[in-house]
Amino acid sequence: MILKIALTGPESTGKTTLAEQLAQHYNTLWIPERARTYLAELKKPYKEKDLLEIARQQMAMEDELTPQANGLLFCDTELLVIKIWSQVKYGHVHPWIVEELQKKRYDHYLLLSPDLAWEPDPQREHPHLREQMFRLYQGELKFLKRPYSIIQGEGEERLQAAVKAVDKLLKTAKK
Repeated sequence: MILKIALTGPESTGKTTLAEQLAQHYNTLWIPERARTYLAELKKPYKEKDLLEIARQQMAMEDELTPQANGLLFCDTELLVIKIWSQVKYGHVHPWIVEELQKKRYDHYLLLSPDLAWEPDPQREHPHLREQMFRLYQGELKFLKRPYSIIQGEGEERLQAAVKAVDKLLKTAKK
């Protein structure tokens, strides 16, 4: 059995760094955020239809790599990120994303707090909305009744908070 853990939350909260650190700590795989490479390869401003394609590719990548994981799989982003991105940018969400989000895909979510300094990046759009976005993520996780832990702190403190949450999940899963 492979436990899937999604890292979610606002932009510039360290999801990629933490996913990579956790995978290394637990000697397993992590799934990178497909939007990063997709948008870099696009070489033009993205459109609403691109979000659906990013979502489909993200899920396909997860499905392909899950069997190769070593008991745990860390997913740097997931459909909740794309749903909120679409809501904020376009005011609505493609039905496929909503339907897929309703399906249980993850055993636990790590909701990353926007307590890190903003790091500018051409693909980031909302430095002033991070607290508001964090509340959107938390509200959605509660609405969907998904188990989650809020991860805070910088550097090693952030990693240890995530490890503590994952270890708790592992202990519960063994029972």
